Amino acid sequence: MSMPSLLGVFAHPDDESLFSGGVLARHAAAGARTGVVTATWTPDTPRGAELAEALRILGAGRPRMLGYADGGVPHSAPGSPRLCDAPLDEAVGRLVAHIRRFRPEVVVTHDAYGGVTGHPDHVHTHRLTTLAVQAAALERLYPDAGDPWRPGALYLATHPHSALDALSELARAGKGMNTVPDEWISATVDVRPWLERKWAAVLAHRTEVERGAAPGLLAGFPAAVRERILATEWYIRQDTVSSSAACRTELTV
Repeated sequence: MSMPSLLGVFAHPDDESLFSGGVLARHAAAGARTGVVTATWTPDTPRGAELAEALRILGAGRPRMLGYADGGVPHSAPGSPRLCDAPLDEAVGRLVAHIRRFRPEVVVTHDAYGGVTGHPDHVHTHRLTTLAVQAAALERLYPDAGDPWRPGALYLATHPHSALDALSELARAGKGMNTVPDEWISATVDVRPWLERKWAAVLAHRTEVERGAAPGLLAGFPAAVRERILATEWYIRQDTVSSSAACRTELTV
């Protein structure tokens, strides 16, 4: 069975590798068109360059960036507003243009919590993506952003309550643990065959490794602990088309 084209939309450089690196690598390895839109930072920054390397490792093409500033790092996009402060209509329009250009069958983004840590930029990226996936299909919205396109499904990267044991080391390190009921999970993906590539992509974000952010925290764990945290990816599916069409746009589990 062929893999559907896949576009990830994430808040910061490194989120794509941490949350969905396995699925991105899996789709790319199967020959599916695979890409990532990053809401913050710009290509001419060190983290932009690190993102380009991580995407190369994952097979997810070149960086596609909305160009807003990281909420805690104003110099991440000089002269641009913080993501959460940007006019909503403008930000949605920028993302609609990317969706219409790429024309993905599946879009992947953060869940409504913004992942286990609940970072405000993650939460806002979830909201932007949910709105943009709907708007991209409507010809009278953002007519200058390209021809309408309707992805078959939106998948939200998340963690179920049952994953708390696997995440215990992160919890002890002071990370927030926002999880969802297990029955909400639509796709549980074992990404161990792609774990080496996923981990290499995480390590490509050297700035975050060096400053002890999530990549650096993971780098300090034993390999077995890291595998327990990273080897499974969970998703909540939201259909955007009729059930008969949506069945062709599933993440393979």
